[in-house]
Amino acid sequence: MDDDAFPAYVANRLAGLPGVQAVTLGGSRAEGTHRPDSDWDFSVYYRGHFDPQDLRDIGWPGEVSEVGGWSQGVFNGGAWLEVDHRRTDVHYRDLDVIDREMAAAEEGRFSIEPLLFHLAGIPSYLVLAELSVKRVLRGQLPTPEYPAALRQRAREAWWGRADVTFGYAREYPARGGRLTQCVGLVAQAASQAAHAVLAARGEWITNEKALLTRAGLRQVDEFIAGAWAEPAALLDVVDRTRAACLDALQVD
Repeated sequence: MDDDAFPAYVANRLAGLPGVQAVTLGGSRAEGTHRPDSDWDFSVYYRGHFDPQDLRDIGWPGEVSEVGGWSQGVFNGGAWLEVDHRRTDVHYRDLDVIDREMAAAEEGRFSIEPLLFHLAGIPSYLVLAELSVKRVLRGQLPTPEYPAALRQRAREAWWGRADVTFGYAREYPARGGRLTQCVGLVAQAASQAAHAVLAARGEWITNEKALLTRAGLRQVDEFIAGAWAEPAALLDVVDRTRAACLDALQVD
């Protein structure tokens, strides 16, 4: 099966699962930025109830989580599969949660949830960001605009977290010459600040892979690469990174 036929094949199988109302292709494959070895990211949008056993019963090899198996938040589960010799991810998306987050975003409300492999955590409006870049294969889904209230509130909330993290990094691990703890916190704070920059612009983002690049903060790599376990050097890394983040916020 070639790559042109593959999405339709998967979408047909997923759309037939009980409760599924829409199927999308996301990630680099939907955006046209993929490499030949990139995996395939599908999402099933369901209303009410979704039973992962129905997905297991298709027979594709891999790991299928329960609903809530990845987190108790918006990123609530999915599967890592091999389909026709391709690495294929399937994400669960609850349409009731989508409705809730759309209403909250219009009022500038959201939460930040911890999730493995994400330095800053994920905003609950991530499920709306996904809708902005998705390729709908089956069913119908909205394409949300970035609400003005969310632009203001998300900028404030993300920068508030970043500034506190920079402050802690400066006061404790930097002054103590603790390299690993300091640069880890700097990376986290820069990621939080990058979310603030994109929120101020009203730009959706779905993950952290291009977060610093899109926020104009790629120079943080150089700051961290030049760090060593000496207080003055670490204080300089914290201060230069914070200053770069503030510049990005003021420009944008």
